[in-house]
This record gives sequence, structure tokens and C-alpha cells, in this order.
Amino acid sequence: MKKLLYVYGFLFLLFFLYLYNFHFKDSLSSPITGDGNRFQGDRSEKFVMVTFLAGIDYWKSALKGFEDAAEELNVSVEYRGATQYDVHEQITVLEQVIARKPAGIAISAIDPYKLNTTINKAIDAGIPVVLFDSDAPSSKALSFIGTNNNAAGEISAHKMAELVEGKGKVAVITLPNQLNHQERTEGFVETIKSDYPNMEVVAIKDGKGDEKYSEEVTDELIKNDPDIKGIFATEANGGVGIAEAIQANKENRNIKVISFDTDKPTLDKIHEGSISATIAQGTWNMGYWSLQFMFQQSNDLSDIQQDQQLPNYVDTGVSIVTKENIHEYYAN
Repeated sequence: MKKLLYVYGFLFLLFFLYLYNFHFKDSLSSPITGDGNRFQGDRSEKFVMVTFLAGIDYWKSALKGFEDAAEELNVSVEYRGATQYDVHEQITVLEQVIARKPAGIAISAIDPYKLNTTINKAIDAGIPVVLFDSDAPSSKALSFIGTNNNAAGEISAHKMAELVEGKGKVAVITLPNQLNHQERTEGFVETIKSDYPNMEVVAIKDGKGDEKYSEEVTDELIKNDPDIKGIFATEANGGVGIAEAIQANKENRNIKVISFDTDKPTLDKIHEGSISATIAQGTWNMGYWSLQFMFQQSNDLSDIQQDQQLPNYVDTGVSIVTKENIHEYYAN
């Protein structure tokens, strides 16, 4: 009888996944018009993705999702971004994009507050704006599509506790002015504090999103406190820099490192053992759904899909990557 219940449970799960993939996903991504045809756009409709540190590998998966949605909807896309980690440069790029009056803008906000005026300017000009990866919650943007970063910080804390056997000093290297990194740090610190009485977060340092700077910060950190057992990096460049510093320090090579994202340098460090784990985000989904949401808004499809309201927030999920499952992410 017990085995039969398991079978029924498994079949129910398969049926739920079927409904999600073929009903919910299709109904949102490719609206059907009154005559039963899929609603398609026009190549003259251009949607723009705006980021910062535009040359880094991290954005490639989100851009791929953006481009895949564009191909599905028969619209055009463009990628723009600040070259540096500089809020003023990103504002300038966003102003330039707004001036060209695109069909929609998807932006990852370098700062949760300083872009609000410019984002709202786009909205007021009738340009749909969706935030992805990093939010500006008090702006007028339609939706935020990205990781539940507080939960990701909690997951990282539990993994760190497992790695250091629930005791010892740990630290965080982060980007303190960016909302998603603030939330990751908060989730990590609060979980250590509430769930692991024999662990202590002894330092939270700014790595500036830079590999070399994070390496220098880590080197100073472990020289000042050689008892540190683990370091959590809230972004990928920081994780690689931390690993480099630990590898160069002969006395502290057993420090456990948890990083973020799955760029090749991070995966290589996991493979060689200098990073213990990293947190993989659903970046393709961020790009894909950003374009789908903007397309529906810009084409005023509410009459076609009256029962489908765009959500204010979509959690794209995370998973833990270690040496055991690293091969799955190298393939991507």
C-alpha cells in the first residue's frame, strides 16, 4: 500500500509539471489571439537590456534568455551596460537608451535608490521597465525577476556550517551598496547568528566586485585573524579573489570558501578545491521572463489574457554547486 501511495504521488508530480510547462508557461510566454494564432511582434520592436560591468561572463546566460525570448516573439534586442562598477555611468547609459525610445528596458540596478529617478522617467515616457537580478524596489518598474537573495544567504550559511562542522569564525566579502548583495549578507549573518551558536561572523568587507581587490582584502583579513574558518563571497569575482589569497597563504589553506554564480573561473576553483561551493542562480530565466513581461506590457495584451496578471516578483531559484555536480554547470 505504501509503495502504491509513492507511485500515485510521483504521477501527481509529473502531472503538475506537465500543467506548468504546457499551460502556465505557454500562456504567459506566447499569448494566443482571438483567432487562435500565437501573438507575434515585429523586428522593428527593440527591447534593451542594461547592466553594469558589462564585459563579465555573468551576464551571458541572462542575455541568452533575453535573446531566446526575442526569437520566440519575433522582436529585436540590444545589450548595453556601464563598463565599470559606477552608478553614474549606468545612469548615463540608461538616459541614452531612454532617449532612443525602445519598446522596453530590462535593467539590473547597480544601486537600489540612485536609479529610481531615471527608471521612473522611462516609465513616465511610456516605456515598460522590468528589473532583474538586482532590484530598485521603490521605483515604478513593472516587476522584479531574480533570486530571493535573503534565502540564498540562508542556504549559504547552512552550507558553510556544514563545511566548518558548526563552529568557528567566518567572514563575508560583498558589495555593500547593492541591494541583492545586502540581502545575501543579511540572510547569511542572521542565519549564523540564530542557528549556529558556536559560529561567529567576525568581519564583513567590501570586495568592490573586483578579483584583485578581494584578494587583497582576504589576505589582510586572514593575517589579522588567522582563526577564520570560512569566507562567504556574495559575487563571483570576489570568490575567485578569495581563493587566490588562500592558495597563496601556506598557513591557512584549509579555509572554506562559498562563492556565487557559475562562471568558468569559479567552476575551475571548485574543481581544484580552493572554492568549496558556489550558489547557482537562474540567470537564463531572468533574461527570458524580463522580455516576455515587457512584450506583454508594450503590446497591451491585457484584453487577450485577462486572467494573466504580471506578478510583481518572480523568484528564479538557486542551487548549490560543489565538486560532485560541477560537470552539470561546465556544460552550460
